[in-house]
Amino acid sequence: MESIGFFGVRPLHFIDLAVEVKGPYSDITSGRVTHHIMKAIRVAKFGGVENLKLEENIPIPTPAANEVLIKVLAAGVNPVDTYIRSGTYARVPTLPYTPGQDSAGVVEAVGPGVTTFKKGDRVLTMLTTSGTYAEFTTANVQYVAHLHKSLTYEQGAGLGVPYYTAYKSLYFRAQAKPGETVLVHGASGAVGLAALQIGKAYGLRMIGTAGTKEGLELAKQNGAELVFNHREEGYQDQILKSIPGGVDVVLEMLANVNLQNDLNLVNFRGRIVVVGCRGSIEINPRLSMGKESSIMGIALMTSTPDEWKQMHAALGAGQETGWLLPQVGKTYPLSEAAQAQHDVINNTGTTGNLIIKLD
Repeated sequence: MESIGFFGVRPLHFIDLAVEVKGPYSDITSGRVTHHIMKAIRVAKFGGVENLKLEENIPIPTPAANEVLIKVLAAGVNPVDTYIRSGTYARVPTLPYTPGQDSAGVVEAVGPGVTTFKKGDRVLTMLTTSGTYAEFTTANVQYVAHLHKSLTYEQGAGLGVPYYTAYKSLYFRAQAKPGETVLVHGASGAVGLAALQIGKAYGLRMIGTAGTKEGLELAKQNGAELVFNHREEGYQDQILKSIPGGVDVVLEMLANVNLQNDLNLVNFRGRIVVVGCRGSIEINPRLSMGKESSIMGIALMTSTPDEWKQMHAALGAGQETGWLLPQVGKTYPLSEAAQAQHDVINNTGTTGNLIIKLD
């Protein structure tokens, strides 16, 4: 049996021309296969960003049953990529591996059983089987969605994990209802901006925090009715003064810093969804007792097939109607993947998605 690694990542193999796939990687004009190798970032050992190495002779992976092969034009860089690379994540891939799950590009080939995508389709991913910091990637169709023509590939690469995480946090975990007030604690980052857009589109009252003037303005532009600088002393009091009694839901991007404060900011039976956390924190559980408030986590990849179906439908509608607009903060060439991972975890004022742009 073939060994399967982290998140279903299989060891890379050359395309086997004997395998029947629709639209193998070929010269478009002649139909002839031109090469079987690609450029990709590879990680041979866990640790710092210096372990991200650009290699130029990596086999192009073959799409298995229910998978598509995608020519990657842009790849998203997310904090979880850095946790995996460091080796401290709950699950780690088999070494060596190619990082990344978010991408946008064009379907180059489809494996057996694929009927929902065809060669030439514009697509995005939020989970792959071979990694996205590469010229090509493979992905199971459950984790692939069509990319609307109105969005760029860079925007598409910032859509996957951030928007699907935000949607699941709001509606499957917090079960937010139209008219409720949601505080996005860290609203200028990728997931935060996605949550603002989604919440506004579905009738929630959205407010947010950020740490810079630019971040606060970006949050307002993307649906935040009120914004607060979480670097200013007493900003929690400002929130409670503006929202007497507290908010219904908090989406928390940095729980190791803010969770204790969040318990004070929610109202009766308020819900706190922990989206991001980079360490431990001591809290007073008594604060949750009188309010009967709840603290819950969210892990996108535990979603059920039915939840994936709902998220694809909702976010596809967002693309069609135009309210879903991923914000690209900065782009990097593939050769600067290490800098991109450094920046995504060490930035001092997040303003959108960090994207690796491939030629």
